[in-house]
Amino acid sequence: MNLREVGEDRLLNQLLSRLPLGKTVVAGAGDDCAVLEFFAGRNFLVLKTDCIVEGVHFLWEANPVDVGWKAMMRPLSDFAATSALPQFALITLIASKQTEVEWVKKLYRGVRRGAKRFDVSIVGGETSSSPGPIAISVSVAGFVEKERWVSRRGGKVGDDLFVTGQLGGAVKQKHLRFIPRIAESRWLTKNFSIHAMMDLSDGLGVDLPRLARASKVGFKIEMENLPLAHGARIEDAISEGEDYELLFAISRRDRERLKQAWRKKFPKVPLTRIGQFSPLSTSNSQLLRSGYVHFQ
Repeated sequence: MNLREVGEDRLLNQLLSRLPLGKTVVAGAGDDCAVLEFFAGRNFLVLKTDCIVEGVHFLWEANPVDVGWKAMMRPLSDFAATSALPQFALITLIASKQTEVEWVKKLYRGVRRGAKRFDVSIVGGETSSSPGPIAISVSVAGFVEKERWVSRRGGKVGDDLFVTGQLGGAVKQKHLRFIPRIAESRWLTKNFSIHAMMDLSDGLGVDLPRLARASKVGFKIEMENLPLAHGARIEDAISEGEDYELLFAISRRDRERLKQAWRKKFPKVPLTRIGQFSPLSTSNSQLLRSGYVHFQ
């Protein structure tokens, strides 16, 4: 059996269950970020690594400055899903010896711009040659206050499901220039009890079932309410991915207060209720069309 036959989620389920975890691990592999109780205090240590690969996450024709920006922003989007603040980053570049030096310099210009946007210090990394496509991996360390940390696992039956921004159409351009919703996430956890949250990178059709499985609940989606980007279809919003918006669950008691406060704080960023968590059963969990899944 090869990786295509297994698929990303089944592969990870087989691998992650065997990883060793120490007593200080609050959330390990399988959530958006690793969360550790490293020292006694009010904060958790947060770790995340992510990569982008030529031909998968970007095309060679793309502006290398935009490629560097995206490489930096992807792990920071996972920090947003955890309501964490990034502080330090390590950059690993894997490229062939034929790669033009000017292209690499422009790539790092984009990386630096992304790091500066969120006050992240780039403290090291690695370079390696390869005959294959270019790959850039970014590892980030930061922190989150213990009372503000959010995982995928806290959703409850009856919770409202909200998404920020608009969905669909990101693969045309937005995926190279998006800004992680760190400011929005930090505001949410300061003012509301967010039960579960993740960022939408692989598409609603893949990521929402992941969030529901982690919380051990089902879900019901109101397709007609999905906030579509200009020119996007419902199919795009569900399946395309690369949106990097927040998907989160909150008590329905907070629905109206959240919507009113959000409009005042973020008037240019849509916030849309798209459904709710339901009891776990095969009869009421909608089957969404698949988003992006690696190896398939």
